[in-house]
Amino acid sequence: MNTQHLQTDFLVIGGGTAGTMAGIKAKQANPDADVLILEKANIRRSGAIAMGMDGVNTAVIPGNSTPEQYVREITIANDGVLEQKNVYQTGRWGFEVIQELESWGVKFQKDTEGNYDLKQVHRVGKYVLPMPEGKDLKKILSRQVKRHKVRVTNRVMATRVMVKEGRVIGAVGFDVRKGDFVVIQAKAVVLCTGACGRLGLPASGYLYGTYENPTNAGDGYSMAYHAGAELTNIECFQINPLIKDYNGPACAYVASPFGAYTANAEGNRFISCDYWSGQMMLETWKELNSGKGPVHLKMYHLDDDTISEIERVLWSNERPSRERFHEGRGEDYRTNGVEMNISEIGLCSGHSASGVWVSDKAETTVPGLYAAGDMASVPHNYMIGAFVSGRLSGINAMEYVQGLEHVDPDPEFLATEKARIYAPLDRPDGVPHTQVEYKLRRYVNDYLQPPKSPTKMDIGLAAFERYHETLDLMGARDPHELMRCMEVHFIRDCAEMAARASLYRKESRWGLYHYRLDYPEKNDEEWFCHVNLKKTESGKMEMFKRPVAPYIVEVDLQQEVYDVAVR
Repeated sequence: MNTQHLQTDFLVIGGGTAGTMAGIKAKQANPDADVLILEKANIRRSGAIAMGMDGVNTAVIPGNSTPEQYVREITIANDGVLEQKNVYQTGRWGFEVIQELESWGVKFQKDTEGNYDLKQVHRVGKYVLPMPEGKDLKKILSRQVKRHKVRVTNRVMATRVMVKEGRVIGAVGFDVRKGDFVVIQAKAVVLCTGACGRLGLPASGYLYGTYENPTNAGDGYSMAYHAGAELTNIECFQINPLIKDYNGPACAYVASPFGAYTANAEGNRFISCDYWSGQMMLETWKELNSGKGPVHLKMYHLDDDTISEIERVLWSNERPSRERFHEGRGEDYRTNGVEMNISEIGLCSGHSASGVWVSDKAETTVPGLYAAGDMASVPHNYMIGAFVSGRLSGINAMEYVQGLEHVDPDPEFLATEKARIYAPLDRPDGVPHTQVEYKLRRYVNDYLQPPKSPTKMDIGLAAFERYHETLDLMGARDPHELMRCMEVHFIRDCAEMAARASLYRKESRWGLYHYRLDYPEKNDEEWFCHVNLKKTESGKMEMFKRPVAPYIVEVDLQQEVYDVAVR
């Protein structure tokens, strides 16, 4: 294999929501800087918003809400364990992001007076802003990347971040089409690789039939860990209410402002709020196991015009295959409820709270390494939060790199990583990556799926530790299969993190996200803290507590408890 050597001031790994904004903002901050986005797919249609988005969930619009109100709501929804100053950044800069996106051609829904047409889906406050024409969002962002003269290298997968002399010095990876080994020297790096969506296995059994973009295999979680960065609250899983047998939500976010709601088999509403939270998912799990399941999104009580408008939005954005799915099953929103079930588990800060530990400047604990988007520890951040954290990483990285010189990578590190990457090519008739991944993710389902049992988690952890031996049996016949093999490595790392963190936090918190059968109650006295982990110098995974920083917005968690159950 050939070796490519690249240099840049600022390396952005991942060209999705956060990555595109990180690159754009870095160039706006310093037009003379060299900024490179590394994308393992193609930036025009990559990331969680590859096929657009039907709305934003965290729009803090002046005159409707304030950053302080938004921080209060997220603090309560996340059981109080968060860094408020990080969440505040979304409330502070989100409106400016929306205005900038609009100036680039992104369309947000307006009312008859030309004001943003906000909807209430959260327990308190209006933060949902529909985007009924949001299907081309990613193409618009890609054009802005080009206009700002940000360099883009498509079809190159990063596998490790390089650290030397106490700071980040670049990253290594390989070309997933040609197979070339790629070494990139950089003065600063931001990880924007999204959630670990391929942690658990969907009920369908399809490896890539996940709620999250199936290319999101925990790449950044793993790279951050091996670079020595801290990760936090990995035990707080992402679990979503999805259409049964389909890898997308029923989308109460879109439908509930029109009068739709989640109901049980009797047609009765059992949750008062369709905002995704651990508490909402726990109530869904209880209803499914109560004899009143299955549950469904109820729209058949609405008039035809209203349902037609819901269909127009849902069937043209984000997951346009939804229409074909319902058609194939003979389902009509006018007569059928949309049956829902609980998704596979994953890691995602944007939808729950599990991510790489960051400051309010998007800095990790490794100098020069930043994290943004769904993999950075800003709970319930969603798309606007990803744009904001990408923005912060780009601006702050440009300040960080001033006066820095490139550092040559360690030849021994490069040789070791090259051997690790290409090992499956030496076994073209080895065990196919699909089989190795399926078995790994079945372990995740069998032993980590909430409600969590300590004995099961111990069995799972032992399996994940042993799985290094199985990884060494994988074979690859070409660079594309090699990419899939490396993704299995990332998934294994995330599975071990998830097991260790879940065993460490001896309480239940965040509803179904971390519900332990042996510790079914919340224990603020011992566990009102972050559970962090990092890789020690000896290569072991270390678990420890980090205190929650003093709040900047006062919240009385004894009085203000998140409860969405209809009694």
